[in-house]
Amino acid sequence: MRRFGTPPRPGIRYTDRPGAYGVIPGPGGLLLTGQTRPRVEIQLPGGGIDPGETPVQALLREAREETGWTIRVRRRLGVYQRFTWMPEYRLWARKICHIYLCAPGLRLGPPHEVGHRALWMPPGRAVRALGSDGDAWHVARHFRLL
Repeated sequence: MRRFGTPPRPGIRYTDRPGAYGVIPGPGGLLLTGQTRPRVEIQLPGGGIDPGETPVQALLREAREETGWTIRVRRRLGVYQRFTWMPEYRLWARKICHIYLCAPGLRLGPPHEVGHRALWMPPGRAVRALGSDGDAWHVARHFRLL
């Protein structure tokens, strides 16, 4: 599996954290989430897969929570891993990130996850703004910006 970001550090025990994330192009550019907690970061909508959920179910739930939008999943674009500290969970994680191409559905209202807001951004700008190299790579690859 392709890795983005820093390699795992020797002597640290990492917890696997599978998640699902969406590349969501629409008329306003690419739908992203701006996170303010625990740190300011631009991200693809998505997040952790809860027990009993499929990656697609998790993505639909997380996108709605973080952006206020419903989405439709079109197809899987890929998967990658990254090793990181997750301060909100106080753990070192091996994030296994499943990436899907999606379409925006309906805007139901504002995000209901604290510290998030929906953003629309042109794909080229999104590639430069995304906080995860793996997310940026998948966006650039999809829009042929590599």
